[in-house]
Amino acid sequence: MTIERFEAPYALVRFRTGAEVRMGLLSGDRVRAVSPDELGAGSLNDFLGAPDWDRLAALAAGDGEWMPLADVTLVAPVEPRQVLQTGANYRQHVIELVVAGLTQDGTRTPDQARSFAADIMDERKRTGEPYFFIGLPACVVGDDVALTLPGYSKVHDWELELAVVIGREAFRVSREDALDHVAGYTIVNDVTTRDLVFRKDMKEIGTDWYRAKNAPGFLPAGPLLVPAPFVDPSKLNVRLELNGEVMQDASTSDLLFDVPALISGASQTMPLLPGDLLLTGSPAGNGQHWKRFLRDGDVMTGSIEGLGTQVVRCVAEEAR
Repeated sequence: MTIERFEAPYALVRFRTGAEVRMGLLSGDRVRAVSPDELGAGSLNDFLGAPDWDRLAALAAGDGEWMPLADVTLVAPVEPRQVLQTGANYRQHVIELVVAGLTQDGTRTPDQARSFAADIMDERKRTGEPYFFIGLPACVVGDDVALTLPGYSKVHDWELELAVVIGREAFRVSREDALDHVAGYTIVNDVTTRDLVFRKDMKEIGTDWYRAKNAPGFLPAGPLLVPAPFVDPSKLNVRLELNGEVMQDASTSDLLFDVPALISGASQTMPLLPGDLLLTGSPAGNGQHWKRFLRDGDVMTGSIEGLGTQVVRCVAEEAR
């Protein structure tokens, strides 16, 4: 058993054998447990606050008690205290959304609308600020947990995203220093219930991210935490397949606000703590675009270049 699209010499994982969840190290198709003494820290987040990658590299190159990957179950590789999500951050995706709205009244041709939207996005990138909202850490699960689709809606949607795992605490950091506060990267599918995004009882309130994005298991993460030295976040392919059909396929080079800008922007309000997740946004190709939403029995296969692959299986609440 191997994890596709993972080429780094090692990655951090958390895995389960029986009922116990343990900290571990993945190298190739094998896994070994890592004790606090070997980690040099009392917990995963303590280690991420001051990561010693040389220590882990030595463990990865050593003998130890390795197990076949097929013999363990990988769980979420992180235990964040805070989860920050970024909205409307892929240039082409937002252009398509704007175009869809601008062409509805027939006053602009699609080409005119696209040109107008591109100008808006380029100006936003030059002078604007990222758009953040918060999620509940309790929603973070591994892809070993089936995604239960709540019965109160039929429009649950996928949003595959590159997620930054914070290392050293970041508070009011500059863009130039932002990457010094990154421990690594992982994959997160930011599941959304579309018909709950906007309040219907009082439109003036606006969006309701709590109800739309925070059902149990709505943030499947991992299965790998890949150390920052092995990842260039500026040009990673992001791809999601639904039952084998490609739905999202884009590059992080299309981000309006790159990883340094996001870390700097988010850290201006609240300190980002070791182990926290900062999601970078999702590219075009959501279910809302395809007019096709998640159903009982669906399988989402999300992969990001260099970070591996997660496989999330969907089950209807009534079926469970």
